[in-house]
Amino acid sequence: MNICLFTEEEINKPLDLKDERAQHLIKVLHKKEGDTFTAGIIGGKAGTARIEKIEAGSGAGAETGAAEKRGSGAAGAITFSFEPSSDGKLLNPVKMIIGFPRPIQLKRLLRDIAALGVYQVYLCGTDLGEKSYLQSTLVEKGNAYKMLLDGTVQAGSTHVPELYMHKTLDECLESLGDNQIKLALDNVKPKCSLKEAIHTKKLFSDGDARFCDYEVIAAIGSERGWTDRERDLLQKKGFTLCGMGPRIMRTETAATVAGAIILDEIGALK
Repeated sequence: MNICLFTEEEINKPLDLKDERAQHLIKVLHKKEGDTFTAGIIGGKAGTARIEKIEAGSGAGAETGAAEKRGSGAAGAITFSFEPSSDGKLLNPVKMIIGFPRPIQLKRLLRDIAALGVYQVYLCGTDLGEKSYLQSTLVEKGNAYKMLLDGTVQAGSTHVPELYMHKTLDECLESLGDNQIKLALDNVKPKCSLKEAIHTKKLFSDGDARFCDYEVIAAIGSERGWTDRERDLLQKKGFTLCGMGPRIMRTETAATVAGAIILDEIGALK
């Protein structure tokens, strides 16, 4: 846990010792009264929290000395103060359309692209995708959000990517706006490499325009890839079909690699 995140309401309240964040602070980080830890408000500021008091309930004994007792799950709380110091690592102007992968892959995928700082994630069904994945309990907003939150904590950020879900690629593309650099990963009929596509898109008629002034949206298909119908649809919507070499990657791997390449090209990794 590289940052301990709280909602606006939680940041001014004691943290229950049963809470997994309290358990991590005491059992893993071995924090005591007077110690500090990195904290932040979800969607807001990041900074430093100081533990003012660790108060164990009667079930853990009157003493507050032993870490094991304080973290035993008995009633009690950690009282802390919070001092904000930064904006909490803002998200990057990158969106991703992801064809629904297997649920076990989706868990890792959401964590990893949240850690990369992707701004928005669009999960959608595809022509060749397994339709049952759309009914997975993992894609329910609460479960998927937790994976995004985990990736945000991993990155030491406070900003969680927005998540949208669509039944089809067609429906997803209809929801998109303009003024975006649109890239679609395809290892069957790519027109160029991902890097070449990005560099081509940098050549605007307005020579003073900077690439980072524009949103980038990258589409990655499900594990069986795009159909010719979907390729045509993507190109009609302004997407450039591009590849990342001859090797076939899992959806989760392709999303992470593509995200890293795009972020490097727009200068977000400097």
